[in-house]
Amino acid sequence: MSAYDYVIVGGGTAGSVIASRLTEDPGIRVAVIEGGPSDIDRPEVLTLRRWLGLLGGELDYDYPTTEQPRGNSHIRHSRAKVLGGCSSHNTLISFKPLPSDWDEWEANGATGWGASEMDPYFHKLRNNIVRVAKKDQNQIATDWIEATKDALDVPEVVGFNDKPFDEGVGFFDLSYHPENNKRSSASVAYLHPHIEAGDRPNLDILLETWAYKLEFGGADGKTVTGVHIRRKDGTEELLEAGREVLVCAGAVDTPRLLMHSGIGPAKDLSALGIPVVQDLPGVGENLIDHPESVIVWETDELPGNSAMDSDAGLFVKRDPEHAGPDLMFHFYQIPFTDNPERLGYERPPHGVSMTPNIPKSRSRGRVYLTSADPEVKPALDFKYFEDEGDYDGQTLVDGIKIARKIAQAEPFAKWIKREVAPGPEVTSDEEISEYARKVAHTVYHPAGTCRMGAEEDELAVVDPELRLRGLKGIRIADASVFPTMPAVNPMIGVLMLGEKAVDLIRPAESTTQGGVA
Repeated sequence: MSAYDYVIVGGGTAGSVIASRLTEDPGIRVAVIEGGPSDIDRPEVLTLRRWLGLLGGELDYDYPTTEQPRGNSHIRHSRAKVLGGCSSHNTLISFKPLPSDWDEWEANGATGWGASEMDPYFHKLRNNIVRVAKKDQNQIATDWIEATKDALDVPEVVGFNDKPFDEGVGFFDLSYHPENNKRSSASVAYLHPHIEAGDRPNLDILLETWAYKLEFGGADGKTVTGVHIRRKDGTEELLEAGREVLVCAGAVDTPRLLMHSGIGPAKDLSALGIPVVQDLPGVGENLIDHPESVIVWETDELPGNSAMDSDAGLFVKRDPEHAGPDLMFHFYQIPFTDNPERLGYERPPHGVSMTPNIPKSRSRGRVYLTSADPEVKPALDFKYFEDEGDYDGQTLVDGIKIARKIAQAEPFAKWIKREVAPGPEVTSDEEISEYARKVAHTVYHPAGTCRMGAEEDELAVVDPELRLRGLKGIRIADASVFPTMPAVNPMIGVLMLGEKAVDLIRPAESTTQGGVA
C-alpha cells in the first residue's frame, strides 16, 4: 500500500491540470492513475493533424453505442487511452464556454459557477490557444467563410474567444503550436514541463495502470480512503489517499468506477450483485452529447495546407429567444463519409463536408453496467433523437438546408462538382430527417453523467464544490459533472473546471484530516 495526500483517477484533461497545480506545493504528495501510456515522444499523438488516425486504435477505449431506434447504432465513442486524455486525441478546437452556458449551470443549481465567477479561469490556462495560423488557412476554407457570410448574412469572427457571440463564421481557435503543428494538450501544457525538468518529486504518474474500485473507511464506511489499482503486468495495489480521492476519469469511466464501487442506483447495482455503499440514482443518468450529421460534396483535388482538416466553423441562431447559438457546423476539408457509406453512398476521391451539429441537444441518455466484472465495458445509451417534440431531428433538417444554401454561394460554389450525400434528390423534410439521423455521428463530447446540482435535486451526484453526495474524501472533476452541455466544444470548459477544482480543494487542506473535511 502506497500513501499519498491526493490520488487522482485519470491523467486526462482535468486530471493533468489538478495534478500540476496541487504539486506546486512541495509538501503535497499526489499520485495520478492513468490507464494509457505517456504521450511524450509519440508523434502520432503530439502532431495535431494526425488526430483522425487515433480513433479506434490502440490508444482508444472505443466504446460502442446501444441500439438507437431513431439514430445510428454504429457510433463508436472514442475515449483516449493516453496521458492527456481526450486533449491528446481530439482536434483541440478551443472555445471558452459562452456566458449563457455558465449561467445556465448556475440556474440549474451549480452555485458559484456562473459566468462572472468562471471567466477568470480562462486566463489562468497554460495552453497555447491561438487562431488557426495564416499558413494553415487553405483557400477552400477561406472561400467557404466568404460564401457563408454572404449567404446567411452572418459576421466573420476573428478570434472566437475574444468576446461572446450568437452567430458567426470563421477559423477556429486551437490549442496548438502552429510552427510545428504540435498539440498544446493538457499534458503538454501542464505536465510535460515538470516531467522533462524532473522538478516534481512529489508527483507520481502511474501509467498503464487501471483504477477498478474505491476503498472505503471511517466509522460508518462512508469515507473514500483510497483506490485499488491494477498494473499492466497484472499486479495490484491499494493507493491510500490521506486527504481526498479526485476522480477525473470522464463521463463514461467516472460513473463506471463509482458503480463498480457500490455508488449508484441501488436497484441496478443489487441486480448485478454489487454491494451498495451509497444509493445515488443520478450516477450514469443525464448522458448528453453534441450529435451531428453530415452533408458531403465532391470536389477536385484540394489545397493541402490545413491545421487538422476541420479548421473553420459556423454558428447560427435560428430562434431569437434562444440563449446563444442553436445550430453549429464544422467545415471538413475531407469527404467525411464513414457513416453514409453504410447506407450505400460512395466516398469521392476528393471532397468536403459540413456537419450540422446540435449545440443544445434535448435528448438525455444514460451509462449503465451490464456486468459486475469491472473489465466489461459499460453500456452507452444516448437515446439520440428520442427527445419529445423532435427538436434534435429538426435541427439537423434545418442544418442540411442551410448547408445547401451556402453551397450555392460564391466563391465556395466554384469548388463543388456535385452533392454526394444525401444527394440533390433528397428534398422533403421527412427524407432529410431520415438520412440525417441514420448517418448521424458524434464529435465525442459525452458529459453530464454525474451532474452537479443543488441539494434538493434528487439526481444531482455532486454539490457545487464537486463533493460526492453522501460520502467524504472524494470529489469528481471532469465533464461528467456538467449539469447541461455548453453550446461550444467543451474541452476548454473542462480545463477551466480543473482550475476551479483546485481552488475548491486547496481551502480544505488546512481542515481536512484523513479524507474527512
